[in-house]
Amino acid sequence: MGRIIELSDLVKDIDKQLEIIRRGTAEIIPEDELVKKLERSIKEDRPLKVKLGMDPTAPDIHLGHTVVLHKMRQLQELGHDVVLILGDFTGRIGDPSGRSETRKQLTDEEIQHNVATYKEQAGKIIDLNQARLVYNSAWLKKLNFADVIALAAKYTVARMLERDDFERRYKEGIPIGIHEFLYPLMQGYDSVALKADLELGGTDQKFNLMVGRDLQREFGQEPQVAITMPILEGLDGVQKMSKSLGNYVGISEPPKEIYGKAMSISDELIVRYFQLVTPVSNEEVDKIQDNLASGSHHPRDVKMQLARELVTMYYGKDAAIDAEQEFVSVFQQGNLPEEIPDVQIPAEETSTEGTIWLPKLLALIGLANSTSAGKRFVKQGAVKIDGEKMTDSEYRVVVNSGMIIQVGKRKFARLIL
Repeated sequence: MGRIIELSDLVKDIDKQLEIIRRGTAEIIPEDELVKKLERSIKEDRPLKVKLGMDPTAPDIHLGHTVVLHKMRQLQELGHDVVLILGDFTGRIGDPSGRSETRKQLTDEEIQHNVATYKEQAGKIIDLNQARLVYNSAWLKKLNFADVIALAAKYTVARMLERDDFERRYKEGIPIGIHEFLYPLMQGYDSVALKADLELGGTDQKFNLMVGRDLQREFGQEPQVAITMPILEGLDGVQKMSKSLGNYVGISEPPKEIYGKAMSISDELIVRYFQLVTPVSNEEVDKIQDNLASGSHHPRDVKMQLARELVTMYYGKDAAIDAEQEFVSVFQQGNLPEEIPDVQIPAEETSTEGTIWLPKLLALIGLANSTSAGKRFVKQGAVKIDGEKMTDSEYRVVVNSGMIIQVGKRKFARLIL
């Protein structure tokens, strides 16, 4: 899978460790403490305990979620002990980080379903056979009401309101549930329960990670070092990768979809994606950056390398070869994809003349989220019927069985009556 190094005993070269740990990180808080922990770890031949918490609030992981998983894998390859916490208890509240409103609380059934998919998907990046996988209900469920009060007494409301999202909601009069204040305390208590040396998280998790440091001090432990990773921009090149924004690459999506989406990222993000969501070595990333800067490699060719790397990581080399062949055939040679989904159109959806408004058809067959989105696609020239570009957003389609509808470069459907 093109890993940086294979899983091994503790790497004794501190400069090598620091080089890999620093790769792509936003902050190491504080770095001097990390150096001391690494020096002691090497001297005592004792791996550091690395914590990453993931709340199963959704069933699917996208590339944005994998940024911290790749950092965890790198630490695993350096010989450290990694602990993946599946927040089956904290998931009942849901992390308020970056939220403008209170999260909907999940049911036990939703949490357990999501936990199962997280384990499978996280296992595509980290080696679960050489990692500890724990559920924070193991210790949080045991806390009684007196324990919760004692834990809450260790933090003030003023400190909680230092969080950007809480402060903003408070000023705007948007309700903040008391249970949301408990979330960072519970995540911080996870660090106490594990006696974590390092904790990983996105930059949006910084407050929670610092609470972990504070609580460890309160419980007489040496505070963990917090390592934050950048938030990955989505396919639009601007906003955070998000399923709700539609700018995401899901790691469980079909190989050809992953390949095609990777080819659509902006040229400016190529190196960042290599650095944050692939196991390609630092030396190779530097070479890629130099080749792009000098113009010796075309961005399209480097994106194809990125797309191959991503598909290989999750589906293997053969799937990557197949995805690339189809991409070249469809997008560079203008051929139709080998597999086009059949979509049946109920007779009652068409008029007596057998026609249907084009934007409505696009929404009906799942190539647009709504008729308004369908109209926008048509006006943008992104819609083709049997290879012919459509530009009239009021056009009524005479529906025929076998007709092929295309939106953009990757979305196709064959109509069945």
